Amino acid sequence: MSTPTTARRRSTGPSIEDVARLAGVSAQTVSRVANGAAAVRPVTRDRVLEAMGQLGYSPNRVARALRSGRFGTIGLLAHAFDRTGEAGVTEAVLEAAELEDYTVTLIHVRAPGAADWVHAARRLSQRAVDGLVIIRAEESTPETLVLPPGLPVVASYSRLVGHYPAVAADQVQGVRDAVDHLLGLGHRTVHHVAGPASSEPAMVRTGAWRRRLQEAGLTPPPPWPGDWTPRSGYAAGQRIAQDPDVTAVLCANDETAFGLVRALHEHGRRVPQDVSVVGFDGIALSEYSAPPLTTVQQDFHRIGRELVDLLLVQIRGTGTPGLDPVMVPTRLVVRASSGPPPA
Repeated sequence: MSTPTTARRRSTGPSIEDVARLAGVSAQTVSRVANGAAAVRPVTRDRVLEAMGQLGYSPNRVARALRSGRFGTIGLLAHAFDRTGEAGVTEAVLEAAELEDYTVTLIHVRAPGAADWVHAARRLSQRAVDGLVIIRAEESTPETLVLPPGLPVVASYSRLVGHYPAVAADQVQGVRDAVDHLLGLGHRTVHHVAGPASSEPAMVRTGAWRRRLQEAGLTPPPPWPGDWTPRSGYAAGQRIAQDPDVTAVLCANDETAFGLVRALHEHGRRVPQDVSVVGFDGIALSEYSAPPLTTVQQDFHRIGRELVDLLLVQIRGTGTPGLDPVMVPTRLVVRASSGPPPA
């Protein structure tokens, strides 16, 4: 028959003393392992972690937060987690945080407007997070997005770059590489299906496209509007297919390019024999489209890892990152959707 003390212990789960007894170490050593301290030999750490697993012991994060002032949790604030950039960076942030024994709290912004980001920032103040990763704050600015004072913050793909430590893909160089590739094939100019006007990455890509043509002594043609979707690429393609002077198109992203290629095919315009098409992002599907898509590949996983590294430097107080963004290189991947213009 169990005593009240035994029953109470069973109901609350294994204790730190239970783990120490099974691992053959002191309770202080178990505490150091639970808190991620570096001053523990790898063999001892493995033994303690194995004992935790056998007993089903989980460190009390709330108690740890009260002692250390940290929750072991990172907030991730974004508008559309299903979009290519957000999805790729989010996956990388989750992986990098897990390696550092941090959990990630996703904070979803329902709409891209500034008011919705303000509402999300207010919700953030009620969450137990040690720092915040912001992906594409869209229309928000440092003046409109008021965050809890003293909260470590890193940003990517937004107007917040330059105000917080940030990581960004070198989209300007990526666009220049794509335009130079098409001009080098002999095309007289390069047309552009843009992303949404409210998007900072879309504006950066459109601006870089326009400047590169001007540097080459060419007058940029009016861009076709888009919204990142295959539907917008298809709609632009319906009009592009009617203009025989269009022989090369740079799309704001790969999904837009897929829609454009379909519209051209339906109108009897061949890719790349009649029209060369280049995308942006380098998603996995681009390699298996028909024809395989030439694209500017972004390293979303590296962007996510760099964001976590910058944030943990602030959380742990091991450094003070500057405000110049960490630039992650892009890479032009040439495939079968681009070629010389028709004779």
